[in-house]
Formats: sequence, C-alpha cells, structure tokens
Amino acid sequence: MPARASNRPVCRNCGGFPVVAITTGDRHPDGSRVLLRVVCHACQGTGLTHRAALVRAGR
Repeated sequence: MPARASNRPVCRNCGGFPVVAITTGDRHPDGSRVLLRVVCHACQGTGLTHRAALVRAGR
C-alpha cells in the first residue's frame, strides 16, 4: 500500500527533526549518560513551518 505524502511544510532549519539529544560525555552515578535536549529555535520543536499569511497591500 503506498504511503501518502504529507503536504505540511517541513521546517527548513531542522529538516523535520526539531529535538535532538546531545551527549556531554559525562555519566550519572547509575552509569547512564548525561544528555542535553536541544529544540529548534525556528519552529519551537514542532518540525513544521507556518505558511506566511497573504498580505494585502493597497492604497
């Protein structure tokens, strides 16, 4: 069955991957890694862009 393509615009800054986890190299006392979660500043973590509203310029 073919997959349907979404017509929602993907954020051009993050490419649809709005939240990433970056390891610091340190570890917690239980042995798990310390991670920093970083959110895309342009789309605020949604992964989508909002279409620009049409502006009516006239006299």
